[in-house]
Amino acid sequence: MKILTSVLATFCFLIAGAQDAKIDPKDVLSSGPMLGYSAMREVMIWAQTEQEAEVKIIYWQKGMPSPLFETETVTTEKQESFTAHLLADEVMPGITYSYKLYINGESVAFDYPLEFQSAPDWAYKSEPPSFSVAVGSCVYINDQPYDRKGEAYGQNTDIFQSIHKKDPDLMLWLGDNTYYREADWDTKTGMHYRNTHTRKTVDMQPLLANTHHYATWDDHDYGPNDHNRTFIHKAMSLEVFQRFWANPTYGFLDESCAVTMWSWADVDFYMLDDRWFRSANHIKSNEKNYFGKKQIDWLIENLKASRANFKIIGNGGQVLNPAKKYENYANYEEERAYFLKRLTEENIWGLYFLSGDRHHTELTEIPRPNNYPLRDLTVSPLTSSSHSSEDEGNVYQQDETLVTEQNFAILRFEGTRKERIMHSDIFDRKGKLLWTKKYELSDFRPPRKY
Repeated sequence: MKILTSVLATFCFLIAGAQDAKIDPKDVLSSGPMLGYSAMREVMIWAQTEQEAEVKIIYWQKGMPSPLFETETVTTEKQESFTAHLLADEVMPGITYSYKLYINGESVAFDYPLEFQSAPDWAYKSEPPSFSVAVGSCVYINDQPYDRKGEAYGQNTDIFQSIHKKDPDLMLWLGDNTYYREADWDTKTGMHYRNTHTRKTVDMQPLLANTHHYATWDDHDYGPNDHNRTFIHKAMSLEVFQRFWANPTYGFLDESCAVTMWSWADVDFYMLDDRWFRSANHIKSNEKNYFGKKQIDWLIENLKASRANFKIIGNGGQVLNPAKKYENYANYEEERAYFLKRLTEENIWGLYFLSGDRHHTELTEIPRPNNYPLRDLTVSPLTSSSHSSEDEGNVYQQDETLVTEQNFAILRFEGTRKERIMHSDIFDRKGKLLWTKKYELSDFRPPRKY
């Protein structure tokens, strides 16, 4: 009896000790923090935990340790894949803030600084600030149990460290930001698993924590390969997309989809959705949809109302490449003609397209009579295997812009409002400059009529 009592006492002591032991909050963190959208008066910050936990952000103006501000505490839940969207709503325009992530009341230690910034309030007050934007697409992270046999499709992930070293203010993710496998796209459980697996990439974490991220999707982070508006789980896919990203909006008018729009300095950004309204690629119809007329008309009216020097339009697939290959917009000939005609009719200046999907980088430039050429910078891949387009027949591909290795772009905006300059720089995965283009405002406006 004394032996039994002693054993029970020891057991109770061990249980009590285990309950009193503190769990390192870093062990509870799955991925993040990630900076989402930034506005003049609020910033969204995202994080994911491994289990149910209380999460919040404490922040302060950089270099001024007081006053301290904090977000509301969010309890992460399993049905939401333990993700948290944390709203910093006590910011002032154009300020850089330092911040800390707290999990269950304890701050999480990182070996890199954590900073975010609010959007600048410059109009009618000063010249627009200089800033830079990273661009990329196609992030395949190997996961052996679910990958196809043969050579690994995913390549190195150190490209995210290279992007982080460029210190961009924003980053645009142009689709295929993760790759759903056959086991993923028919359940929320599968979609949560795949997004979690990709987001936990170690090389990605410093970039997530210090650059503001905006995303649209393409087929592989929407559903099955090359899928369209008929995808039976597309509403579920959009719900998961919203859970893992922190865009300022989702959809337009009364339409739910991945479309979003925001402004930074003298640039308006539009991220389009080439899946939600899309007809099947090879359907026999004279009214095939890609963006859909409603999305096009919404975009045209927004572009027409915009007073921004540059209007950057991001999309999952190529818009201007005339070759009817794979999933290029050229396969939707009637709608594409309508879209390009509307852009010309409305005499919209400042347009610059960005696209992903193709596993290579190239600059497409379409000349227009009595107007400036339209340009589409395709940037791909980040970590996926690459593909060459040399024999595709893109007659508007600009010389020496084809890149068939892992790469990313940095757009840089600088100069005064009336003499603004945009640079498009392409870097390899190690951060080496491969090519660059310099544009002035006159390169995005029709010639003057005298």
